[in-house]
Amino acid sequence: MRGFLATICGLGLVLFVIATSGQTTKIRTATYRLDSTDGLELFDTNARIVDYRGRRALHLSPEKNHGADNGSMIALIAGSDFHDGTIEVEVAGNPILTMDSTARGFIGVQFRAHDHGGKAEDIYLRPSNGRADDQLRRNHSVQYESLPSFPWHRLRQEQPGVYESYADLEVGAWTRMKIEVAGAKAKLYVNGAEQPCLLVNDLRLGDSRGLVGLWAFVATDAYFSNLKIDYAD
Repeated sequence: MRGFLATICGLGLVLFVIATSGQTTKIRTATYRLDSTDGLELFDTNARIVDYRGRRALHLSPEKNHGADNGSMIALIAGSDFHDGTIEVEVAGNPILTMDSTARGFIGVQFRAHDHGGKAEDIYLRPSNGRADDQLRRNHSVQYESLPSFPWHRLRQEQPGVYESYADLEVGAWTRMKIEVAGAKAKLYVNGAEQPCLLVNDLRLGDSRGLVGLWAFVATDAYFSNLKIDYAD
């Protein structure tokens, strides 16, 4: 863990803010340059540090014999005991069409994760949907799911349009994600927008806690940079 903090974690701060109720909330901030794979718990993925579009980045790519039933590639952040707070990261996803002709470049963030990422909340992007000519595809640009019981296809079938939305995305481009989590609610902001593009008011794992992870679908060339986690304890 000490090596992880030295090579990946660029900054750790403890701040105190006064909430509107008058109570003091402690916020701890950790930033990760993601210029090393030390301290990452990897599942069903190859991981290496590369140069991508002008910066050093963590690259997740498929293993030769991918073992995850749900097609996930996961890099969990060791020691990231996350309950409430904010997760910010820059991501870039390129679909690997030779693996899956319908691939969209799925890439995003897990939080409150357990069981090697098999149980987790997951918010991710479908980059190639953001500027599609079909409006319905655009409406599926960002997605929430809760593993293992509420994958995206179940949520879409049972409550269409509630857990996905539109955002302007570009395939392969660096895209900033900001996820705010409080209790059983989460908000997603993309590329510095003042308003969220996705609201989740009933996180299916409830008011829980667990690890933060970097997530991508197996048919994706996935890149991650500049991860920052604000822990509101």
